[in-house]
Amino acid sequence: MTVHVDHLVIAAASLDQGIAWCEATLGLLPGPGGAHPLMGTYNRLLALGGADHPRCYLEIIAIDPTVRPTRAPGLRRWFDLDDEAMQASLARQGPRLVHWVARVPDAPAAVQALAAPPLSIARGPLLAASRETAAGRLQWRITVRDDGQRLFGGALPTLIEWGGLHPAEHLPPSGLELRGLAASQPDPAPLRAALAVLGLADGMPVTAGAPGLQARLLTPRGEVLLDSRV
Repeated sequence: MTVHVDHLVIAAASLDQGIAWCEATLGLLPGPGGAHPLMGTYNRLLALGGADHPRCYLEIIAIDPTVRPTRAPGLRRWFDLDDEAMQASLARQGPRLVHWVARVPDAPAAVQALAAPPLSIARGPLLAASRETAAGRLQWRITVRDDGQRLFGGALPTLIEWGGLHPAEHLPPSGLELRGLAASQPDPAPLRAALAVLGLADGMPVTAGAPGLQARLLTPRGEVLLDSRV
């Protein structure tokens, strides 16, 4: 299957902190985003295109404290946002890169490929989600585990399949460009195998080290390295 980097996920303790981080780190204010009633979260977006990663964007996301998720009680939000350690880290250290999302043409097939032996990785059930935008309704299917876990320290992507509109199609140019993704794991072999099943092994090196994800961005201020371990 043809798999692409869809977007990078920057988590923040509050959306205001995420916006301030974006301006301080990347030299830009993020554009409009929207709300996710299913998860009780909201976001702001920036285009993150380039020849190697078309229709790619950066998402700054936070829990909306005024909204109760419509997701069933006991099920956690996506991207580990309900995890106590994650929340404490964001409150203490500020917003940071925590995850990435891969765009797939056939999400059920990709989920099955990861779940098959010998990998046997439960990426999570596919949920239908949507939000309204000025350009129309965005609709997608996305893998979200009941426990909300990202897996491999955020280096194994969440899978998304878009229907119709894609948010990057209506984002103005930002001057940002994704130059590369890399990951680290204490034992790199399982993550390398999972990425290979998705057809991503050649484009994302995995080295030995603490679990994490790194992204190199070209910005108006030069090259910036985002590291989930910081």
